[in-house]
Amino acid sequence: MVVQFIRNRIGHCNNFVITYLMEMKTPVIQIGNSKGLRLSKEILERYGIKDSVDLILEEGQIVLKAIVEPRAGWEESFQAAGASTDHSLLIPDVFHEEDIESWS
Repeated sequence: MVVQFIRNRIGHCNNFVITYLMEMKTPVIQIGNSKGLRLSKEILERYGIKDSVDLILEEGQIVLKAIVEPRAGWEESFQAAGASTDHSLLIPDVFHEEDIESWS
């Protein structure tokens, strides 16, 4: 396991991000006329990899990312929000002191 300390400077704040990288060696195997990598069931489940991945080519490395479905989890969030009894405005009404009738 490799631990990286990354220092981000945003405005006047120093943010330190600690990332844990897992490194492992895996053989490149022959698949027909191509070559490929075999990923264990544990890795596939841990990172939510199903049928395909995003392949990102960066300088000096290749990154595989699980494809996240657009709007994943929205249905559950909507259900939870609908069950809420607090229906107050998140942003106060900006026209509470204005005379809207005078605008017409």
